[in-house]
Amino acid sequence: MPQHAPVDIAAVVDGHRIGAFQLGLFALCGLCLIVDGFDVQAMGYVAPAIVRDWGIDKASLGPVFGAGLFGMLVGSMAFSMLADRIGRRPVLIGATAFFGICMLATPLARNVQQLLALRFVTGLGLGCIMPNAMALAGEFSPARVKASVMMIVSCGFTLGAILGGLLSAALIPAFGWQSVFHVGGAVPLLIAAAMLVLLPESMQFLALRGTRPERIAASLRRIAPALALGPGTRYLAPGEGSDLAAPMLRLFQDGRARGTLLLWAINFMNLINLYFLSNWLPTLIDEAGHAPTYAVLAGTMLQVGGAVGTLTLGWVIDRKGFAPVLVPCFLLAALAIALIGQAAGTLGAAFAAIFVAGFCIVGGQPAVNALAASYYPTPIRSTGIGWSLGVGRIGSILGPVAGGLLIGLQWSSASLFLAAAVPAAVSAALMWAMRGRAR
Repeated sequence: MPQHAPVDIAAVVDGHRIGAFQLGLFALCGLCLIVDGFDVQAMGYVAPAIVRDWGIDKASLGPVFGAGLFGMLVGSMAFSMLADRIGRRPVLIGATAFFGICMLATPLARNVQQLLALRFVTGLGLGCIMPNAMALAGEFSPARVKASVMMIVSCGFTLGAILGGLLSAALIPAFGWQSVFHVGGAVPLLIAAAMLVLLPESMQFLALRGTRPERIAASLRRIAPALALGPGTRYLAPGEGSDLAAPMLRLFQDGRARGTLLLWAINFMNLINLYFLSNWLPTLIDEAGHAPTYAVLAGTMLQVGGAVGTLTLGWVIDRKGFAPVLVPCFLLAALAIALIGQAAGTLGAAFAAIFVAGFCIVGGQPAVNALAASYYPTPIRSTGIGWSLGVGRIGSILGPVAGGLLIGLQWSSASLFLAAAVPAAVSAALMWAMRGRAR
């Protein structure tokens, strides 16, 4: 190729196999999401221990769950737009280091009010990890396997939640609930240091901004070593020439308004269920009379189902499409969630229903994120994912808080989980309405 000829970045990525360079980037993004998942779920795992240690009513932790998720809502919306202005790399590194420091500070809390404030501030950093990690992974993936790659990378979130459950079950009896936050804070700082050295910026972002062509060339050479690149090479990316000043408004332009609203609603409904289950399952299983270890493992089983679901659904979606897979998936989720409350007293049946719910709800969320990443072009991709997740975070706040209120009103487990099945059924209907835009 002559040096003066323009180079289409997406075409180069699509035309080559995934190599060690891309695998390393996917691994770094996955590690970010592992610690993200660990730290987001940490409160759910330590909640029973805090209730016993502080001698408080379990319903009083509902606002604490909500505070962390509200911080994630703000962080997801604000910092995703910042990433579309200054780049995925600096925002991802800064957010990872920030929430690591906040996690280390969390054991210093001495009452519910201090814990609430710390969880909100931590959530600010946690909120922008997923949009930027997903955007970077998608932009370095060939189109033929993009959904699978993004979902495998996002599986790190679920893996982190699983590790959180296993580590919490081991750490809390031996070292107290504070040790969960010590581990959850130290590891992100190490990952942030590694990313500072190893993580590249999005090539498409740099091309659209017209800056640092040498960085684009360095990344392209690692994907396609035979590619002829020179100082005057021009790089092409989808969305070139777009207005980058108001990325949020562009979510509703060029025929994207209906799809944007549907994505927001699907995220809202699914995250109601995901965070209700993640935060309250351990406490409700503990209340059903099972040993504390089983209460923690119930939350872990939800995430195990999610990991299996993520890996399975990504492969199928790349072949069948988003809507044909996710519509029946969310319908099955509604049935499984309703069964959890009916079977809470029988450990085996409860764990089977929890696994299926995790497969569909936790496993379905990365698919919704991958749909958002595929739906929006490069100039607004991080904003699109971030605002979709941000609006969804409203549901993630309402789920745990509503759970605490209903528990305070003495609702039975059976009634709670019947109510929680409704958003899953609504998600199926919304995904059906999205089918024309989800190809």
